[in-house]
Amino acid sequence: MPSLKSLRIRINSVKSTQKITKAMKMVAASKLRRAQEAAEAARPYAERMAGILASLAAGQNGAENAPRLLVGTGKDQVHLLVVATAERGLCGAFNSSIVKLARRKIEELTAAGKTVKILCVGKKGRDQLRRDHASKIVDTVDMSAVKRLGFTNAQDIADRVLAMFEAGEFDVAHVFFNNFKSVISQIPTVQQLIPAMTHGVSSTPNETAATPDLGGAVYEYEPDEETILEQLLPRNLSVQVYRALLENAASEQGARMSAMDNATRNAGEMIKKLTTIYNRSRQAQITKELIEIISGAEAV
Repeated sequence: MPSLKSLRIRINSVKSTQKITKAMKMVAASKLRRAQEAAEAARPYAERMAGILASLAAGQNGAENAPRLLVGTGKDQVHLLVVATAERGLCGAFNSSIVKLARRKIEELTAAGKTVKILCVGKKGRDQLRRDHASKIVDTVDMSAVKRLGFTNAQDIADRVLAMFEAGEFDVAHVFFNNFKSVISQIPTVQQLIPAMTHGVSSTPNETAATPDLGGAVYEYEPDEETILEQLLPRNLSVQVYRALLENAASEQGARMSAMDNATRNAGEMIKKLTTIYNRSRQAQITKELIEIISGAEAV
């Protein structure tokens, strides 16, 4: 049985840990509200833009001068996977669920004889993926210095992806992130970026979501559709990346809040258990000392 001193040290250690997890839970809760509002505000714009692209794309089917961002290169041999994760841990299965989905996609593409390249956004995804796929990682975007996520951060990533596409480094691009539903529910999601996906997002690599409802709207375009697409497609790439980053930010805080709440409750249960053991050990020691005193008095 551990000594009373070691039990006291362990109890104090768990209490200190509990204070840290409780503080982290409160910080995550305060950040979650703002991140959730930003993610929910970005959804209608991103979905509406996808709807407009769907309408525009319908008129470009078979067109010889259709933009490459819309129709692709005509091949699907080289795939770029943009894996967006967090810069920090202590957020439950948030990072591992995204990496798990990306690994499934990598295995699927590799089995089909495709070439895979990985662009990591956040070091946690890079740290997990480089164990098995280090040779496939082409670059990592460090977001640790970003205190408040802005559109410029997404635009920088989109410009990097666009430059790689223009240089002919890949044919198809997907982004992996967690779609925020609630504090206890974040859905690993993959969305096609290039060629432009006009069907929304999906939670599995082979699933396609429904096209957003346009409410029967009929669009008239000024100037022509080709000119609009030339301006709209690069912006859509930035918008979809921005949405993915916002969904990730909200999901990260929700997952961290839930994980720290569980850790705080587990620490409380451990403190109760250790305190019970400590009291029993202390009572046993006191009883032993009393017996020794009584035995000594009787011997005299």
